[in-house]
Amino acid sequence: MRILVTNDDGIDSEGLHVLARAMCRLDGDHEVVVGAPDREFSGAGAALGALHLLEPEVVRVSIPGCNAEAWTVNGPPGLCVMFARLGAFGAPFDLIVSGINPGANVGRAVYHSGTVGACLTGRNGHVSGVAVSQSVHGMGVEGQAWDDVIKGLRWETAAEVAKSVVQSLVDDMPSETVVVNLNVPDLPLDELKGWKHAQVGVRPPRTVAAADLTPIEGSKDAYKVTMQWGEKAELDPGTDGGVVEQGYVSVSYLTRLEHEVRPDMAHADKGLDALLS
Repeated sequence: MRILVTNDDGIDSEGLHVLARAMCRLDGDHEVVVGAPDREFSGAGAALGALHLLEPEVVRVSIPGCNAEAWTVNGPPGLCVMFARLGAFGAPFDLIVSGINPGANVGRAVYHSGTVGACLTGRNGHVSGVAVSQSVHGMGVEGQAWDDVIKGLRWETAAEVAKSVVQSLVDDMPSETVVVNLNVPDLPLDELKGWKHAQVGVRPPRTVAAADLTPIEGSKDAYKVTMQWGEKAELDPGTDGGVVEQGYVSVSYLTRLEHEVRPDMAHADKGLDALLS
C-alpha cells in the first residue's frame, strides 16, 4: 500500500510534518511518500497551474522525525497529486492523505480548499483520498495575525483522528473511489465528543464581508484591496461546520460531479432551443 501525503500550506507546514509522522505509524506494510508544494498554496482548490509558464520542478527534501521519501513541487497540491499519478514519485499510489490544514474546510470553503482539492484531483484518477483540517479559534478577528491563529493548535488531535480513519481504509479499501473530508475540533483528543456524518453546509463559520479599494500613491488606477471579516455565522447543527462547533469530528463523503436535469431550472435549455432548434 502506497500513501501520498500532501497539503496546500507548503512543505514547511507543521501540520504536514505531524500528519506525515502519523502516517508512518500506521500498522501494516505501507510506504509513505510526501509530495507537497514548495510554498503556500492555500485557496488553490484543485488547480494545476499554467504548466506552460510554471516550468515544473521537483526537489528531494526531508521531514523531521519521519523517514518517508519527500519531495517539493513548485506548484499547487493538485499538481503534486497529478505528478504522483503519472509516476514522478515511483509506483502508483493507493491513497492520498492531505493536510493537516489549520482552519476547518467546511461549507463553501470546500470549493476553494487546496487541501480538499488535492483529494478531488486524485479521485479523477480513481485514487481515494482523505482531507484533514483542524478548526482554529477566533479566525478573522480584527487585528489577529496568522501566527496568533495557529498558536497552540492541537495538531496531534487531528493527526490521531486521521490515522484512525486512514487505518480503517487501508485495512479494507472500498471498491469505489471515495473522498473523505475530515474536520476536527481544536480540542484534546479525550475531550472530543465523538464523530458524526455531516452534510456540507452553505457557509463557513466566518466569511469575508467586504473588499475595499485604497489608491496606491504614485500609481494611477492601482489600488490595494482591504478585506473585512463579517460576523460569526450561526451554522446549522447538521452541517459540517455545525458539527465541529459542537465538539464532534465532522465526516463528509464528497461525491463526484453528476448530471442532474431539473425542468424547473432549465433556463439554459430555453436559450439553446431558440438558437439551435
